[in-house]
Amino acid sequence: MSRPRIVIVGAGFAGYRTARTLARAARGRAEITLLNPTDYFLYLPLLPQVAAGILEPRRVTVSLAGTLPDVRLVLGEAGRIDLDGRTVHYTGPEGERGSLGYDRLVLAAGSVNKLLPIPGVAEHAHGFRGLPEALYLRDHVTRQVELASSDGEGPLCSARCTFVVVGAGYTGTEVAAQGQLFTDALVRAHPLRKGMRPRWMLLDVAERVLPELDERLSGTADRVLRERGVDVRMGTSVKEATPDGVLLTDGEFVGTRTLVWCVGVRPDPLAESLGLPMERGRLLVEPTLQVPGRPEVFACGDAAAVPDLEKPGAYTPMTAQHAWRQGKVAGYNIAASLTGRELRPYRHKDMGFVVDLGGVKAAANPLGIPLSGLPAGAVTRGYHLAAMPGNRVRVAADWLLDAVLPRQAVQLGLVRSWSVPLDTASPELARVPDGRERRETDTASGGAGAPSAGGRKAVGGGGGDDTSRTITSPTPEPVRSESAKRNRQGAEPAEPRQAAESANPRRGAEPAKNQPGGEPARNQPGGEPAKNQPGGEPARNQPGGEPARKQPGREPAKGRPGSEPAAGEQSRPQPAPTRSAPQEGDR
Repeated sequence: MSRPRIVIVGAGFAGYRTARTLARAARGRAEITLLNPTDYFLYLPLLPQVAAGILEPRRVTVSLAGTLPDVRLVLGEAGRIDLDGRTVHYTGPEGERGSLGYDRLVLAAGSVNKLLPIPGVAEHAHGFRGLPEALYLRDHVTRQVELASSDGEGPLCSARCTFVVVGAGYTGTEVAAQGQLFTDALVRAHPLRKGMRPRWMLLDVAERVLPELDERLSGTADRVLRERGVDVRMGTSVKEATPDGVLLTDGEFVGTRTLVWCVGVRPDPLAESLGLPMERGRLLVEPTLQVPGRPEVFACGDAAAVPDLEKPGAYTPMTAQHAWRQGKVAGYNIAASLTGRELRPYRHKDMGFVVDLGGVKAAANPLGIPLSGLPAGAVTRGYHLAAMPGNRVRVAADWLLDAVLPRQAVQLGLVRSWSVPLDTASPELARVPDGRERRETDTASGGAGAPSAGGRKAVGGGGGDDTSRTITSPTPEPVRSESAKRNRQGAEPAEPRQAAESANPRRGAEPAKNQPGGEPARNQPGGEPAKNQPGGEPARNQPGGEPARKQPGREPAKGRPGSEPAAGEQSRPQPAPTRSAPQEGDR
């Protein structure tokens, strides 16, 4: 008799915990397959410390093969799921397509950056959901401080040293808190002009920092941020983002080259593609985490709307704690469904929250006991060490080294701006210029579709209301003539700005040329144009986008109509046209 086949889509908090629980419960009696685009589990709560230079990137990643020895790992991203045929179609990291049959399916695809219809944000902001984004932010902040130290005085120097974070939830608060300490450490190696220091701004439409927590913890975080020099502005957000800065909803224009988008997350679009009942983009499930009418399908984590049995009529929030606990229940229930045992409903009790504010500062309420200062810092770091499924000794060693040694103020340039566009459904993958990012697509006949140039959870692409999910591969550009090459060489390079790093030049805008500081334009051959539609639904292959020219190892691509700058002119995107203002309450 063949073993039952279990396929788990996604290795975030929910998917990883499900696989680990199942492997221990099944003891070899089931074939467990984990489909994930990377070979690691990312411990997201410590990502701000990677961006701040405290932890090395591999410290927050846990090997799937090394910690799940009884689970088969398949690298790829799920594209089309045939519920009737019980088959998951996927695309591998090199464009190869495959399928996995299942007897039980676990959807734990997680979430992606949440977008609001604010002009210029998709072009000039970066999210903070994956390791590539953290590495990019670390390099970008380092570069801005280094350039500011050599610029001397003037508005450009001030803009380089101004860092704007939108969203005062867990992620945004920690990024601003850690970022202020990081830049203060950088200026010790690269002194700025007298009387000037890096400026971090934290914006949110909410009335207070960390509105998810009680007012005492929120007040603690607010006080620490302000004492550290962070400009905290509640009831304020971004009205428009431009190449030179951001226009705030209160009318003030702030010059900046750094806009970090931490307004929240939205469920991965994979769940919506199934055509099953949804709740605000999340797949509706029963308390046992089964999909109604599909007892063989389970869903957990950010992609699932799980009834909150402690608050009738509500659903559990999209947090790592809930995803971790739901993964355990999902693993037990799948094992129980194979043996005929009774399934457990998901119930939870609030164990408290921890927010790391950098240094020895933190805000925490373990078991409902509010803490601040050094005790909160000790509890916070102890909690993270206990919660991590691996790398505990390495993380503790990095914390010790950070306490006694100065941080390394270097930029490696491994992740470029165009590699981490804000509007992407695959924040865990850095975009590549050779077109290897693809996804399995649906076709009218219901079969596997053509791969695309950009990514989503199933290697990349769709989301929102995209029901066709059919994208063709990009067509190679013809080679430019020799005379055009000579004209191109005489052009003046554009200024290295955040805006010039845009992933999606707008209609009529001109893409940036090779920029000093290592920031090429995002739209390189094979890359996917940034998606920028209200509500987060991407638009593909927009006119006006042109691949970056003069890339190493490639012939310059022929310009498209309306995109070729004249020799000697700078080529930079124009400010976005005005759309609607941000909606109050969206975070």
